[in-house]
Amino acid sequence: MALRLPRPRRFDVYAASAGLLGGLSLWGIGLGVRPGDDPIVLFDGRWPLLVPLAVMAGCEVLRRAAPLTGLLIGTAALVTDTLTQGSLVTLIMYTDLMYAAVLYGSPASARRIPWITGLLTVAATLVPFAVLRVPEALLIGVAVGVVSFAPASTGLIVRNHREAADAALLRAEQTALLAEMDRAQAVTAERARMARELHDMVANHLSAIAIHSTAALSLDDPATTRQALGVIRENSVEGLAEMRRLIGILRDDGGDGEPAAAPTLDGLGALVEGARANGLDVVLEAAHGEGLPAPVELAAYRIVQESLTNALKHAEKGTVRVALDRHDGVLHVRVTSPYGGRDLPRAPGSGAGLVGMRERAALLHGTFEAGPVAGPAPTGGKTWAVRATLPLTEGEPA
Repeated sequence: MALRLPRPRRFDVYAASAGLLGGLSLWGIGLGVRPGDDPIVLFDGRWPLLVPLAVMAGCEVLRRAAPLTGLLIGTAALVTDTLTQGSLVTLIMYTDLMYAAVLYGSPASARRIPWITGLLTVAATLVPFAVLRVPEALLIGVAVGVVSFAPASTGLIVRNHREAADAALLRAEQTALLAEMDRAQAVTAERARMARELHDMVANHLSAIAIHSTAALSLDDPATTRQALGVIRENSVEGLAEMRRLIGILRDDGGDGEPAAAPTLDGLGALVEGARANGLDVVLEAAHGEGLPAPVELAAYRIVQESLTNALKHAEKGTVRVALDRHDGVLHVRVTSPYGGRDLPRAPGSGAGLVGMRERAALLHGTFEAGPVAGPAPTGGKTWAVRATLPLTEGEPA
């Protein structure tokens, strides 16, 4: 299978062309690195130095497409160039190949090449000095260091800076992505919270309006109709007030410059009275004490409110019992109502009530259960029970 090298970059082609033209210009005026009578020159004359020059220019084309290959071929061309009168442009292009091999090569090459060139520089400094015993021999190590170790070190420094910049950019992008995910989750959580609030605030009143308007339309009794219209008006006014409170929550303003207050368990009495006005027989047994955390009070209130709404729509005739009990750092909420497997509810529902109650309990790391249980109910001997446990926050009064 034939080996195909990557396509060279346009800039590298320009650099190779510029190097070749520059080397030819110096060759044309007869400027070389070494005189023809230098003992190291094996290939005398001007023409031999054109071969390593052309090869080095070809390696420049590979400086980013195949940096290690270009460096190896360029090293062979440099060795050949030292046996001729030499070209300054060939040396300059070789330093660029060394720099590019570290900057654009593999991570392994970037680690090894500076070490190898460093060792070669030390060897080229000590060995000639030990053999020749003249200070001028140290210049050989200097020349090797300038041609090999200096560009390799520069390439390593630039590569490290680029990798650090890329890592910083990646961290910034990841941070922005996480921030966007957090924002989306916050928006979703806030929409879910407002959906629960809207459902719990309005569903009870709208269910009562639907049930009593049905009664008013189906019964030809002026007194019953008048009573039903009174209940409808009362629930309409209360529902409107709840909607205004919800708007106040959305605006963080209750409409009169004061924050909209969340309902507390002190309002259970009024909630039960409203349920009784809507036709439910409700018994309240509350022993929750004082000093409950506000999130727990709101969750418990909404669970009781939604349970009474469901009882109004689904329960059979009988007593609805609401019990709140606090012990062992947990508030226990239980609402039971007669259950007889009614085919159709008295008012239509979306089924979001149970979901909202379960979400409220889960947000406080509590538990929630709802379903029929065996019990002394007048219809079928079954009871629909809603049970929630809401842990209290740490540090609250015992």
